[in-house]
Amino acid sequence: MSTIKIGIITVSDRASAGVYEDISGKAIIDTLNDYLISEWKDVYKIVPDEQDIIEKTIIDMVDNETCCLVVTTGGTGPAKRDVTPEATEAVCDRMMPGFGELMRTESLKYVPTAILSRQTAGLRGSSLIINLPGKPKSIRECLDAVFPAVPYCIDLMEGPYLECNEEVIKPFRPKKK
Repeated sequence: MSTIKIGIITVSDRASAGVYEDISGKAIIDTLNDYLISEWKDVYKIVPDEQDIIEKTIIDMVDNETCCLVVTTGGTGPAKRDVTPEATEAVCDRMMPGFGELMRTESLKYVPTAILSRQTAGLRGSSLIINLPGKPKSIRECLDAVFPAVPYCIDLMEGPYLECNEEVIKPFRPKKK
């Protein structure tokens, strides 16, 4: 069995310019290391808040790197340069609005400004793309909420089988008859 590839994209003008260290992308990697017992490797990129660059990066990770899952962080707010959802929608075949709805619902338990987030998710080919907020604490809260559905979503798209550490996160898969 080959190693599962998961794309991690940090969308940040300042982190991509080296003004500060990317802690958000690393938070995603740490969280996925907690969740997954399947052998996996990250395809990790830091890009500026430029829609065309975000689009090209997602396309490359899905079409060329064959990532079954691409997780972005940053660029989901109301600021003019926050264009990650637009880039995601532009490259997806179908959108999965339930992911954004659940992430916002979860985040509202912690901050009233969660309604400002435009997180979304979609499908490109046989890959799932999920947009997360930029703060590490929010990343974990949102992934804890939606990740139980991720392995089964990837199963339905005939992707690799993601085996999870069920003491950390319990994926939902219907019982086989």
